[in-house]
Amino acid sequence: MSGSTPVGGHAPAAGGLAKASLRYVEQTGATAVQVYVSNPRGWALTEGDPGQDAAFLTGCGERGVTAYIHAALLVNLGSPTEATVERSVATLEHALRRGKAIGARGVVFHAGSAVDAAHAEKALDVVRDVLRPLLDRAVAEGWPPLLVEPSAGGGRSLASRVEHLEAYLAAVDDHPHLGICFDTCHAWAAGHDLAVPGGMTATLDALIRAAGPGRLRLIHANDSKDTCGSTRDRHESLGKGTIGAAAFAELARHPAAAGVPLIVETPGGELSADHAADIALLRGMSTSR
Repeated sequence: MSGSTPVGGHAPAAGGLAKASLRYVEQTGATAVQVYVSNPRGWALTEGDPGQDAAFLTGCGERGVTAYIHAALLVNLGSPTEATVERSVATLEHALRRGKAIGARGVVFHAGSAVDAAHAEKALDVVRDVLRPLLDRAVAEGWPPLLVEPSAGGGRSLASRVEHLEAYLAAVDDHPHLGICFDTCHAWAAGHDLAVPGGMTATLDALIRAAGPGRLRLIHANDSKDTCGSTRDRHESLGKGTIGAAAFAELARHPAAAGVPLIVETPGGELSADHAADIALLRGMSTSR
């Protein structure tokens, strides 16, 4: 990382995308934000307010803020249920269109799950069938890249440990418009021991071996409430959880993280002092690299 590394958090959008998220930027000192543009736990899609979209785009530009979208949490491109796959594709298309409108640098989505044991061998084929054409369309339409985020593990995840990314990328022929979002809490929950000295370095090294250089486009910097390998995705403020602050300092020193934006999704409410403290901690680590 360098002093110019964008650092921020997941910002609220309720009450108006620009109004809520730009207030968050001012209150936390964020230079990066991540937002939802649809119900994170449902399939309902809205086109948004063009005025708020324009104000968000202008406001981020004036403040030098880098923006990302997180797609709805229900998205599962590898599901055995056809309706779920169709809704997942529609949700990602919606997020990509909105991403272009608000100047987002990427759309994060979860890698998904095979759900059933009988579907495990077919799930990546389903991913290929729907994700490859969506990535091609995103390029043609000028939409932002998609960023796949490995899960916390369990439930026949298609990618939880970073090594699984090799097969996931191969399923779409290593499409250049598919990047990686690395979540530290997810990696810890999936069994990567980030707390041991050298653990963060080893995990990022393994990610680069699996995905190749330049694929890491965003980092979710979250501590954890649970033990390594728990498969539980419960975030904690940085340095207050089981991963610990030293791992994030190690993250700041890794060459693969240089310049990659950092987003915190830690508890306490998006406009609380907790987010501001986490952002300040990461910024201090990045500038001292």
